[in-house]
Amino acid sequence: MTQDSIFTVPVTPEEINATQIIEGQMAHHLSIEITAVGPDFMTATMPVDHRTIQRIGILHGGASLALAETVGSIAASYCVDRDKYFIVGQEINANHLRAVRQGESAVHATATPLHLGRTSQVWDIKLRDDQGRLVCISRFTVAVLEKRS
Repeated sequence: MTQDSIFTVPVTPEEINATQIIEGQMAHHLSIEITAVGPDFMTATMPVDHRTIQRIGILHGGASLALAETVGSIAASYCVDRDKYFIVGQEINANHLRAVRQGESAVHATATPLHLGRTSQVWDIKLRDDQGRLVCISRFTVAVLEKRS
């Protein structure tokens, strides 16, 4: 691990966006981008636009979960030795607390670990609107699996 960080290697948002948010994948389709990496958190953003709203013009709950799982998965993957292990999502839940209307720019998700175990991790992910108001809370559990040759 790097000193004072939960992440096993130093990593920047630019590096993650270039290597993890790949064309053809959901995160790319929804324009999800990693915007910050701190010693014990990772933040991503997603626009509230025609791709992420439901029919009444507000943020779709499934899009919120796609954002939460994306930032949680990427953060989790940098908490293990990436040459030996990989992570897969096991469970995600969410409580939607506030509507965000199309045109209100973006939502921002910050993932922080609740548990970083040898075989599993649990992440707390909070989504906020541009004004910093809590939009959604999510808990995301991943399995840590060993790569086989």
